[in-house]
Amino acid sequence: MMTLKEAQERVDLWIRQVGVRYFNELTNMALLTEEVGELARVIARKYGEQSVKKGEKLDLAEEMADVLFVLICLANQTGVDLTEALEMSLKKKSLRDADRHRNNPMLK
Repeated sequence: MMTLKEAQERVDLWIRQVGVRYFNELTNMALLTEEVGELARVIARKYGEQSVKKGEKLDLAEEMADVLFVLICLANQTGVDLTEALEMSLKKKSLRDADRHRNNPMLK
């Protein structure tokens, strides 16, 4: 299993060996938005009410991986340690939402 740190290192190595250099942050943000849109398209067709177009490929894992790749690129180029950031996010959510979801009548 690959850790988030290892994923960040592998993406960085790929960028330097194959990708030449990172796109700038604004370009990567646009690419992230594009990849999220492609993920949304797959979900809309697999789990929603949209029909599949003839010859259309619906690979949920591939689209999620594409989103993750660009997100890791953004993290690398902006100096974000995703392991640390995720740990902080989980801590924040655990404190803030300790009873919120349990007490939500819409989730029962």
